[in-house]
Amino acid sequence: MNRIENLLAAMTVEEKIGQLNMVAAGYAVTGPVLASGTAEGIRAGRIGSLLNLWGAQEIHAMQKIAVEKTRLSIPLLAGFDVLHGHRTIFPIPLAEAASFEPRLWEASARAAAIEAAADGISMTFAPMLDIARDPRWGRIAEGAGEDPWVVTQFAIAKVRGFQGDGLPEGLASAGAVAATAKHFCAYGAALAGRDYASADVSERLLHEVYLPPFAAAVAAGCAAIMPAFNDIAGIPMTAHIPLLRDWLRREAGFDGVIVSDYNAVAELIRHGIACDLVEAAAAALRAGIDIDMMSGAYSQGLAPAIARGLVSIEAINAAVRRVLKLKERLGLFDDPYRRGSAGASAPGVSAAGRDLAREAGRRSIVLLANDHVLPLSPELRRIALIGPLADARADMLGPWAMAGNASDPVTIREGLAAALPDAEIVFAPGVTIAGEDTSGIAAAREICRDADLVLLCLGEAASMSGEAASRANPGLPGAQNALAEAIFELCKPVVVLISSGRPLMISTIAAKAQALVATWFLGVEAGNAIADVLTGTFNPTGRLPVTWPRDVGQVPIFFAERPSGRPADPDNHYTSKYLDMPIEPLFPFGHGLSYSRFGLSKPRINKKDFKRGDELTIEVDVINEGAAAGEETVFLFARDIVASVTRPLLELKGVGKIALAPGEGGTICFRLAAEALAFPGSDLQPVFEPGEFLLSAGPSADPHGLLTVKVRALPG
Repeated sequence: MNRIENLLAAMTVEEKIGQLNMVAAGYAVTGPVLASGTAEGIRAGRIGSLLNLWGAQEIHAMQKIAVEKTRLSIPLLAGFDVLHGHRTIFPIPLAEAASFEPRLWEASARAAAIEAAADGISMTFAPMLDIARDPRWGRIAEGAGEDPWVVTQFAIAKVRGFQGDGLPEGLASAGAVAATAKHFCAYGAALAGRDYASADVSERLLHEVYLPPFAAAVAAGCAAIMPAFNDIAGIPMTAHIPLLRDWLRREAGFDGVIVSDYNAVAELIRHGIACDLVEAAAAALRAGIDIDMMSGAYSQGLAPAIARGLVSIEAINAAVRRVLKLKERLGLFDDPYRRGSAGASAPGVSAAGRDLAREAGRRSIVLLANDHVLPLSPELRRIALIGPLADARADMLGPWAMAGNASDPVTIREGLAAALPDAEIVFAPGVTIAGEDTSGIAAAREICRDADLVLLCLGEAASMSGEAASRANPGLPGAQNALAEAIFELCKPVVVLISSGRPLMISTIAAKAQALVATWFLGVEAGNAIADVLTGTFNPTGRLPVTWPRDVGQVPIFFAERPSGRPADPDNHYTSKYLDMPIEPLFPFGHGLSYSRFGLSKPRINKKDFKRGDELTIEVDVINEGAAAGEETVFLFARDIVASVTRPLLELKGVGKIALAPGEGGTICFRLAAEALAFPGSDLQPVFEPGEFLLSAGPSADPHGLLTVKVRALPG
């Protein structure tokens, strides 16, 4: 027998249950800490995994107990939320998604994994793959936006980066950590955008939108999956046999570890499907949950569940076997101290880390509007820097930077001062981020009077996005609108910078600003990245990974909606529209401006008629018609005109980029397998149907900017 089977044969039931028990050892931010008695629990074999502990010295001390003071010497898993950086904090995932750069996504995950592993961590609870189409939901900040194709590419890149794809030892490498794809699934569809609330989505939406990113993560070798807190149509994900055991295990072929979210197993009682911890533990184990994070349900409930006949020892053995296999894949049995062995603790932010964070930051910035005021003119002599986010150092980290140091980020004020040493930059916050006090507005107005230009830094606090940060009205909080109105009244050129973890409802601001920039939360190099874009040192390339609504009344809003039998018609009252505002968003998916102008040709295709097994080649010529070198992003969309199931008006099938000097032209080539035009049929199994398709290319999902060709799928 191999090592794992030998261990299983030697373990008591209590020791087996211990391997399925994960507890917090410190630094917990998501709930009550159960650190008391942790060392004793490890020594007794009742704890198999830790979370919320970092630092090689601290983790090695716990590991030493597990491997040197227990009967079977089984090492611990050490899990931690390394969502968008560890010590070096990169842009939040929603911001980084705006780069549409899988190479960059993988690089930042690789850098984060190296830092986390140096701190002794062996498992990260990332990437978050929740499709989010409702900006009221605060956790939209932690994912890659609204589109399943984009989130699928994000999943692959992040799993590769975290797990050290290509490293000689793979996941066992000293600089690799196990990735945990979360939250499985449809968490982003929470009722009314309210975190932890129920999600009621159709089977079709599950298979077309919410499941594909997880299928991609599994195919990429993701080591672990975390179910969501929510229920789907009445079945909590922590006990969802059809999705966890049937789809994930059987159909997707996932053979790794399923770890619950924080306290989620015990919360099955509040969901109303279990009356006590025994029933909750049994329901979760039957569905395939291998590790119970922080609820104590397994440690207290599994032994009685066996006695009651609610679960079998074979089911417990299967879960323990998967946990032990993950520890073996991580190399923990061979060397439990390999992560962090070079020193007691990982260093702070390195120069190389800052360089990567700056590159990621400036590629994440989206220029939403520009009336010839950006890039900033070198002739500017006095710039008024106004607003509560202008010098908000800690907020630049974003909402989920657990090991990040609040003193590390470069503020917008500091970045501009470094980039514009010859300009006089005068600063006043005007108001606080969420406060109602308007007494500082007068002073802010006064310093603007003699300024050549105003940079107005608005947005939300980092704590207003992320987990448990739903906002019914995700606009500018506090007195920020009053500040903006007072500044606009001066009739000065105003550039508005929006720091946020979500699209904000800023239609009035957008209508009055001479330029509008989505700067998100960009991490440690936020100020320098923003200064690079504002000064033109870097020509902006970011594009929106999520539709930006005009008003919360349009939510949920996304580009891939299905056609109506009564599409909006201003001349026909009985059509699908609003009485009080347009149906179009403020900014569509993919929107983003550059300091260059690009012209696109109509797509050329290698064959107008194709069949299953063929590959279509779609070419789009791009020319830089501007005076500055720049990079254009082109999106490829498809529409199945007539199908057995109504298909979306647009489905994203590819993204291409090209960098061009002024006057230079080039070609973006998309390769599209015919099978990419298949879809879940009436039985939700993939079907490839003959008929006509529209293939469209353009700079965004705005239908007015798309260039389209028609192709035909043949039978056979």
